[in-house]
Amino acid sequence: MGKLTKNKKEALKHYDPEKSYSLLEASDVVKKITFSKFDGSVDLDIRLGVDPKKADQMVRGVVTLPHGVGKEVRVLVLCTADKEQEAKKAGADHVGLDDYIKKIEGGWTDIDVIITMPTVMAKVGKLGRVLGPRGLMPNPKSGTVTLDVAKAVTEVKAGKIDFKVDKFGIIHASIGKVSFSPEQIHENATEMINTIIKLKPSSTKGTYFKNISMSSTMSSSIRIDKNTISGI
Repeated sequence: MGKLTKNKKEALKHYDPEKSYSLLEASDVVKKITFSKFDGSVDLDIRLGVDPKKADQMVRGVVTLPHGVGKEVRVLVLCTADKEQEAKKAGADHVGLDDYIKKIEGGWTDIDVIITMPTVMAKVGKLGRVLGPRGLMPNPKSGTVTLDVAKAVTEVKAGKIDFKVDKFGIIHASIGKVSFSPEQIHENATEMINTIIKLKPSSTKGTYFKNISMSSTMSSSIRIDKNTISGI
């Protein structure tokens, strides 16, 4: 076993790596075992008993976190001229169409979310090679392809996030910041888990939630006791 660092020794005073904690306990512990000088993200990792290779078991959805994600979300709206003003009023950071499409084709991706309209998806679809690998491609299922661009911008700014299971059956999601109170972290995590519960595929056999863990950007992982969460 390697030599324990000062921070690791301090962290071990506050939690047991072999123990499973309730969601509320973990929401408190994750703050105590994070020693970074920056305000790191708090993340949930949820391994599901699904086979992502099967279309009917691809778990994907959106959730609006009660306390947001704790950071300013940079939003680009690709829309027709008649929608530009309402997108700007809703708080979009960048609004346009052809000029931004050219920028993205040139490699610009300095945004967190792209919202667009069904009527311009033919143009936006050509950006798949650039946006796809970065998780920026708009999708009707996540609410980022819509005629009501103002509503979509407002929801994203308020803490709406898109998530999906990866090829290993795991959902990774940032649900807040270390600076949040334990109660805020707990409420965001609960909302995330409840949303995933509702998305359980009918074709899934056996245990749906295999395991859940919580961590911050620079902390160890805290195991969550599933039996302490209602509905699982």
